[in-house]
Amino acid sequence: MITSVLVANRGEIACRVFSTCRESGIRTVAVHSDADANALHARVADAAVRLPGAAPADTYLRGDLIVKAAVAAGADAVHPGYGFLSENADFARAIRDAGLVWIGPPPEAIEAMASKTRAKELMGIAPLTDVTEADLPVLVKAAAGGGGRGMRVVRRLADLDAELTAARAEAASAFGDGEVFVEPYVVDGRHVEVQILADTHGTVWVLGTRDCSLQRRHQKVIEEAPAPGLTPGLTAELHDLAVRAARAVDYVGAGTVEFLVADGTAHFLEMNTRLQVEHPVTEAVFGIDLVALQLRIAEGHALDDDPPRARGHAVEARLYAEDPANGWAPQTGRLHRLAVPDGIRLDTGYTGGDDIGVHYDPMLAKAVAHAPTRAEAVRRLAGALERAAIHGPVTNRDLLVRSLRHEEFTSGRMDTGFYDRHLAALTEPAPDPLAPLAAALADASTRAGRFGGWRNLPSQPQVKRYAVAGEEHEVRYGHTRTGLTAEGVRVVHAGPDRVVLEADGVQRPFDIARYGDHVHVNTTRLTALPRFPDPTTQHAPGSLLAPMPGTVVRVAEGLTEGTTVQAGQPLLWLEAMKMEHRITAPVTGRLTALPAGLGRQVEMGALLAVVESD
Repeated sequence: MITSVLVANRGEIACRVFSTCRESGIRTVAVHSDADANALHARVADAAVRLPGAAPADTYLRGDLIVKAAVAAGADAVHPGYGFLSENADFARAIRDAGLVWIGPPPEAIEAMASKTRAKELMGIAPLTDVTEADLPVLVKAAAGGGGRGMRVVRRLADLDAELTAARAEAASAFGDGEVFVEPYVVDGRHVEVQILADTHGTVWVLGTRDCSLQRRHQKVIEEAPAPGLTPGLTAELHDLAVRAARAVDYVGAGTVEFLVADGTAHFLEMNTRLQVEHPVTEAVFGIDLVALQLRIAEGHALDDDPPRARGHAVEARLYAEDPANGWAPQTGRLHRLAVPDGIRLDTGYTGGDDIGVHYDPMLAKAVAHAPTRAEAVRRLAGALERAAIHGPVTNRDLLVRSLRHEEFTSGRMDTGFYDRHLAALTEPAPDPLAPLAAALADASTRAGRFGGWRNLPSQPQVKRYAVAGEEHEVRYGHTRTGLTAEGVRVVHAGPDRVVLEADGVQRPFDIARYGDHVHVNTTRLTALPRFPDPTTQHAPGSLLAPMPGTVVRVAEGLTEGTTVQAGQPLLWLEAMKMEHRITAPVTGRLTALPAGLGRQVEMGALLAVVESD
């Protein structure tokens, strides 16, 4: 019987596994990098072991260090979570060789399916080798790992070699394996997957379908179970193919078989030999705990002959610290508060006061709603996210709410091209017009007492400026003996934490939270602006600034100061939060400065290069 589990992972999934372990009376052990020394998963575990360093290659991808940590902490089992070493057969073997229980499939099954090229061969599908114009568009994919790393869409044959090089570098950095392959790119298909669970006694459960079509950068954003709109025949075919894949490798444990569905046809993608990020929607629909079942299977227990019956519908949204309107740029900083209304499941690796760093994925949490019907589940999740308190860096919360309410999604007609078509409209700024005024009045209420009460004589209007969604807003208000006033509204109440305004006979409450220059008014995030701009923040024309904190991982070959560059030419690559961001020349001209050298860590807004236009 398992008594102590080490989770070879971090963040949300480590916290998720620990939760089930605690309910089962199992002791928990965390591993953490130096960057994660104060992370939630390290704080909530019964014991934690340091992995020196910050980069994944030095920490969470070091299987030898994790095995030593498990032995030192007295763990008798290891759960890999997802990502990092979760689909590494050598790591699974090392765990077993150390006399520990591996909570996952046999290394041989991982080996057979962890490489997408070998998985396709096993299913009778050959990857593309000699790509021609007739094959375009194609998709370059990493053979190991997932999460969109090492993946590139190629629409021009001339771009193929460069994208292969970039994908190999990204895959090697993320998974320790630079193998990539090429396959046809199915345009605007649906991403549908099947959850399976298998024991050591020959029983394989099929736990329904999931739709994960809403994706950015080939990473899923919104997932649901069951996948809507599938015919009974197609659903049966997907289930049969998933069981076929599992039995082909004598699979044990939780796994997911992924497909692209287009024109009623299922195209096999891969089998993920691990727990998926989106597993909570399956848990909600089937009323099970997949981690608890993983533990029981690892202990040798048999599954029932038949899985439980599905009930209702579940939808999950991934909350990221990122700016969708700015190329999905990841954001860093202090997360001051994270709370959702009751009745919504929130899986997270953060709590109020935690810092969001630059080294790992920017996902903050997963919010999950379950209801008797799809429409009810979607409505419940959208409403909960809209009312959630998320105080800190910019997030994709508004995008999630708008996506869930988009007609194409509510009608179940979405596909993987959803954000390609609708991103501009979904990220159009629409701040609450009264939010800046509420912020100004809340600030004024804290200062009024310092001056001995309200003024008895009329005074000039006070002016405050705020930046909201990249736009500047100026508000004016006044002081009278009866309190604060503002044109066009009645100030019912003004306090430092709450303001109530009445407009056109309707009263609206505003909850206010201030953190330095940043102010959160209900769900609107504002930045208080100084009365006079700081001249030291000005940069020369053609300056390229870091869109986020990160590390310069590549510089274009032969690039030096004085080099002539073309508009759109890649100059350097910045890696932040598991993503590689290409920095290109804004104009054709001469590179006059290149202060950001290879390996340099930069802060957001740091000067990377200057291109002087011809």
